[in-house]
Amino acid sequence: MRQTKKKNARLKRCAAPVRFLLAFALLTVTVPGAALQKSGVESGSLNLALPAGGEVRVENRRGDIEVEVWDENYLTVATVTQGSKSSPRRRSPVQIEKSDSMLVINVARVAAGATTSRVDLKLRVPLQARLKLTASSGEINVSGVPSSLAAQTISGDMSLSIPASPDADITAQSLNGTITLGDGVDAQQAAGRTQRGKFQTRWGAASRVVNLFSGRGRISLSTLQATAGRDAPTEETRRQPAPARDTEAAAPSRASSSPRPAETPQEVDEDEVVRVDSDLVTLNVSVIDRASGRGLKGLTRDDFKLFEDNDEQQIANFESANAPFDLLLLIDLSGSTAAKRVTDLLRASALRFIAAARPQDRIAVLTFASATNVVSPLTTDRQSLRAAINAMEPPKGDTKLYDALAQATEYLDKNDRGMRRRAVILMSDGLDSTLPNVTGVGSTVSYDELRNRVQEFDGVLYTIWTSTEYEAFSPEDIQPETFDLAHDRMKELAEAGGGVFYNVEKLEDLAGAYERVIADLGTVYSLSYRPANKQRDGRWRAIHVRLPLHPNAVARGKRGYFAK
Repeated sequence: MRQTKKKNARLKRCAAPVRFLLAFALLTVTVPGAALQKSGVESGSLNLALPAGGEVRVENRRGDIEVEVWDENYLTVATVTQGSKSSPRRRSPVQIEKSDSMLVINVARVAAGATTSRVDLKLRVPLQARLKLTASSGEINVSGVPSSLAAQTISGDMSLSIPASPDADITAQSLNGTITLGDGVDAQQAAGRTQRGKFQTRWGAASRVVNLFSGRGRISLSTLQATAGRDAPTEETRRQPAPARDTEAAAPSRASSSPRPAETPQEVDEDEVVRVDSDLVTLNVSVIDRASGRGLKGLTRDDFKLFEDNDEQQIANFESANAPFDLLLLIDLSGSTAAKRVTDLLRASALRFIAAARPQDRIAVLTFASATNVVSPLTTDRQSLRAAINAMEPPKGDTKLYDALAQATEYLDKNDRGMRRRAVILMSDGLDSTLPNVTGVGSTVSYDELRNRVQEFDGVLYTIWTSTEYEAFSPEDIQPETFDLAHDRMKELAEAGGGVFYNVEKLEDLAGAYERVIADLGTVYSLSYRPANKQRDGRWRAIHVRLPLHPNAVARGKRGYFAK
């Protein structure tokens, strides 16, 4: 009787339509992290969503600030640290705080008498940003004109490279320095010149406002050629140099046009990344309507109630999450799934996944059988991703699913970019070689251990179960109960990882599942709060999100975090 019920359940499961209901949630607790600083080494960039108010404040009293304005809707931050190699456990000097309307990026000052190293900041900011920059003796160099720009130094030089037709009102003032104007900056005089005091010019409708001020530094204004279809500079013209320093008032002919040598980005070690110092707990949730299964858009802060260990928490920040993702495709290419034309179908589905992802999302592709292979590391280079997938070959050997998933979460941990959201998308039939009658040597990581790791993983896991079930003709064949167990464990892993389980009967449907994952990843909300319980005792903190004004809505995702 039990076998009959199991068989009927399997038939019902296989006959059911593929459900592409995705609820994305990712819980991150960002704490002071380690940053390995090397002499003159550029860090890996940190990607941040532009706050709803658009205001970005940057203060660096220990070096330069370099900004490129681009047409993406998020910003990136990187550091270049000069000086001797420091301890690998040293806290990053970069501090970042974010609210609904403002993002503050600050390089921490050092205590009096302490040894300090030079820290330069490199940023890329959206056109719609309202930017405020502050430095001391360091330079401020901006390429492009954002929605508004206010920059100030004490003695550091400044340069602004202006794209064609910026529609801007530009004011530059140096109390004891000079202002050098490149050709075409001043409509009254086409030729460049150098002057003292204050300079002001108006371009087009003057919809953008720029104010540059320095006490003793020099200010350089230059123009850029327009780039096709955008209002940002090209790579070749991205940075214009400040003129050479003179002790007296400079004549135009004395200004040097030799560019500063640009820092060359180098390979980044795992710890050489910008870290965020914050006591905020940020919960990214997907809100689903029970009746339609669709994600709900247009919700506000007042729609949400957030509880930690049944105590309501004050929501400090709220926004629709649009920061980039780190996405890892983990594909089972073992003997249990690599029959016939399966590899070609998986390759085509992975290419569809890449095509659907947003350009700023980093994607990695890993395959596994007895070993886990990195087909492509995390990258935004779509051309290299496609080339790597097209060259993908099935690994050899047994099926070590549990080991592969554990390695996938470790891979994202090691390549963390601080505030990036992360997701693993696992495609497999769930048949690890540790299961009964599955041939070969199985994983060294047990299922129970893996489930605990997935629960602690600072990301979200989606599992896509593909049926490879066949009729067992002998006791040595894989029995129906084993296929049932594999199916159930794939579902349990998705639940532990705060994601969704997909039942894909035919691999031809896999590409559609991938595309729905990408579509739903962009419909999440971010809720941040400072826990009332300040203890870092390593204990589990249960989180629950309610929507009292929407009784048919459910917020899905991670159920809590360990307060470490």
